[in-house]
Amino acid sequence: MAEKVQKVGVERVQGFLYYIDKQGDVSRAKMARGGKKGGKPEKVAKAGVKKQKGFLYFLDKKGDVSRAKMVNA
Repeated sequence: MAEKVQKVGVERVQGFLYYIDKQGDVSRAKMARGGKKGGKPEKVAKAGVKKQKGFLYFLDKKGDVSRAKMVNA
């Protein structure tokens, strides 16, 4: 089960991959399609999330930063 870490409210645009970067901010990069290369990442929103070990951080459906506990397989 995921828990919301911070409300950001990012509006997603189709064709982009959204992720939480090393600084804890929301970034996006153009997805590679049909032999074309992807784009360079750009910051979308400053969140400043401090990541903890053992958690996976992601952008949920509402555009907020959430995290889920990783299961070590």
